[in-house]
Amino acid sequence: MRPFLFLAVVLVSLGARVPTIAAETARFTSGPARVSLVELYTSEGCSSCPPAEKWLGELRDAPGLWRDFVPVSFHVDYWNRIGWPDKFSSRTFTDREYAYASAWNSNQVYTPCFVRDGAEWRTRGARIAAAGGAPAGTLTATYDGAVVRAEFSPAASSTQPGGETYEIHAALLGAGIVSKVTAGENRGETLRHDFIALALAHGAPVTDLALVSPKFPGVGIPRHALAVWVTRRGELAPVQATGGWLD
Repeated sequence: MRPFLFLAVVLVSLGARVPTIAAETARFTSGPARVSLVELYTSEGCSSCPPAEKWLGELRDAPGLWRDFVPVSFHVDYWNRIGWPDKFSSRTFTDREYAYASAWNSNQVYTPCFVRDGAEWRTRGARIAAAGGAPAGTLTATYDGAVVRAEFSPAASSTQPGGETYEIHAALLGAGIVSKVTAGENRGETLRHDFIALALAHGAPVTDLALVSPKFPGVGIPRHALAVWVTRRGELAPVQATGGWLD
């Protein structure tokens, strides 16, 4: 089947630097089996969020990481008015959670909120099983330190007569981030963040998206990763995902 060529995304880290790939361009591929996208909606201002973030961080050592699932942590901004402005939060991430809530016929959002493959997920455990089911198709992404290029070849069983239009989504992630909270519900706590979304982009096929990132003075980002997923146009639920460590 003829693959669909997607956008190139220019990603700029929100941290101190953008990871560089000195020897060769990083390349990630899903293979045809379905890879789950696991999302966490969280905030440094929420006292019930650190245990959820700790569990997400423990996935660093899970054997299925990147092969069976791709984790992304989105920091929302609606906790910011409760005494502690989360420097990693974004209205864009909040809007994304509200879009999910709307899709679930709810007008409320909450943290910590886990989403797996577009569905509200309340049964997280120590191990995330492979999604299984029919093949989804192969998603391949390359990253040269500044630009993501992704290509998706859907499985024959997932296509419909007349074809479908897809969108690509890419997030630059930070891991091993340590943050000291001095106000709000987590006052006095030192929090560790992994798989946190630093930059996010999406668009129509054959579109270039440049991201302008804010600065995080004094914040160290020891490690970076890339998460890429594909959806049908206008939908939130991912069709396929891929990703991996960049450094």
